[in-house]
Amino acid sequence: MSTRPSVVSAWVLAVAASCLATAAGADSLELNGYAGVLGEWELTATVTATSSDQVKEFVGPVKMRHVGYCTQDGPEEKTGEIRVRVSGASSSRMTATLLVNGVECSYSGRHSDSYTGSLKCPDRRAVPLTLWLK
Repeated sequence: MSTRPSVVSAWVLAVAASCLATAAGADSLELNGYAGVLGEWELTATVTATSSDQVKEFVGPVKMRHVGYCTQDGPEEKTGEIRVRVSGASSSRMTATLLVNGVECSYSGRHSDSYTGSLKCPDRRAVPLTLWLK
């Protein structure tokens, strides 16, 4: 009987550690997507929650990689920061600010299977941007 309490204690510690790991992971989400008329830019980010009220806000580093056919010396990559805000019933709206190479762009999209909208940058035509938040 002396081993039974240690088995139970080990099990309780394992469950507690699992719960803590799940709670810590809940603060970070993956953001994936593609931008451009032909989806020529792949976008990836890991964003961290900055608020916990009805409007969910996230921030994190972003990487954009040109995956179109016109690359000559390998894919072009750009890095920066993205700030994401999800709101509405069932998180139906997403707005974001994307800062890459000193240029600030804005995004607004609606949720269906993904968030679909337009990325608007200064002195440029708006381009489609589709995002998935996991």
